[in-house]
Amino acid sequence: FQSLRQLSQRTISTASRRQLENRVPEKQKLFQEDNGIPVHLKGGAMDALLYRFTMGISVFG
Repeated sequence: FQSLRQLSQRTISTASRRQLENRVPEKQKLFQEDNGIPVHLKGGAMDALLYRFTMGISVFG
Protein backbone atom coordinates (compact mmCIF):
# COMPACT_ATOMS: atom_id res chain seq x y z
CA PHE A 1 0.00 0.00 0.00
CA GLN A 2 2.85 2.40 0.86
CA SER A 3 4.57 1.90 -2.49
CA LEU A 4 1.31 2.49 -4.37
CA ARG A 5 0.81 5.74 -2.47
CA GLN A 6 4.34 6.91 -3.27
CA LEU A 7 3.89 6.03 -6.93
CA SER A 8 0.62 7.94 -7.20
CA GLN A 9 2.08 11.01 -5.48
CA ARG A 10 5.13 10.94 -7.74
CA THR A 11 3.00 10.64 -10.88
CA ILE A 12 0.80 13.56 -9.90
CA SER A 13 3.62 15.83 -8.77
CA THR A 14 5.81 15.32 -11.85
CA ALA A 15 3.10 15.85 -14.44
CA SER A 16 4.11 18.55 -16.89
CA ARG A 17 2.12 21.73 -16.71
CA ARG A 18 0.63 23.24 -19.81
CA GLN A 19 2.00 26.71 -20.49
CA LEU A 20 -0.67 29.33 -21.06
CA GLU A 21 -0.12 32.43 -23.12
CA ASN A 22 -0.36 35.65 -21.12
CA ARG A 23 -3.31 37.51 -22.65
CA VAL A 24 -3.65 40.15 -19.93
CA PRO A 25 -2.05 42.97 -21.99
CA GLU A 26 -4.50 42.28 -24.85
CA LYS A 27 -7.47 42.41 -22.48
CA GLN A 28 -6.16 45.59 -20.85
CA LYS A 29 -5.86 47.26 -24.25
CA LEU A 30 -9.40 46.15 -25.17
CA PHE A 31 -10.93 47.52 -21.97
CA GLN A 32 -8.95 50.80 -22.11
CA GLU A 33 -10.10 51.68 -25.66
CA ASP A 34 -12.33 54.73 -25.91
CA ASN A 35 -14.90 53.35 -28.36
CA GLY A 36 -18.16 54.39 -26.70
CA ILE A 37 -19.02 50.90 -25.45
CA PRO A 38 -19.76 50.69 -21.71
CA VAL A 39 -17.11 48.74 -19.79
CA HIS A 40 -19.63 46.11 -18.67
CA LEU A 41 -20.25 45.21 -22.34
CA LYS A 42 -16.69 45.34 -23.70
CA GLY A 43 -16.15 41.61 -23.15
CA GLY A 44 -18.25 40.75 -26.19
CA ALA A 45 -21.39 38.73 -26.86
CA MET A 46 -21.27 36.82 -23.58
CA ASP A 47 -21.22 40.08 -21.60
CA ALA A 48 -24.20 41.38 -23.58
CA LEU A 49 -26.10 38.14 -23.01
CA LEU A 50 -25.37 38.15 -19.28
CA TYR A 51 -26.36 41.83 -19.04
CA ARG A 52 -29.68 41.24 -20.83
CA PHE A 53 -30.41 38.14 -18.74
CA THR A 54 -29.72 40.08 -15.53
CA MET A 55 -31.92 42.98 -16.62
CA GLY A 56 -34.70 40.57 -17.63
CA ILE A 57 -34.59 38.82 -14.27
CA SER A 58 -34.59 42.19 -12.49
CA VAL A 59 -37.62 43.48 -14.41
CA PHE A 60 -39.69 40.33 -14.83
CA GLY A 61 -38.45 38.20 -11.94
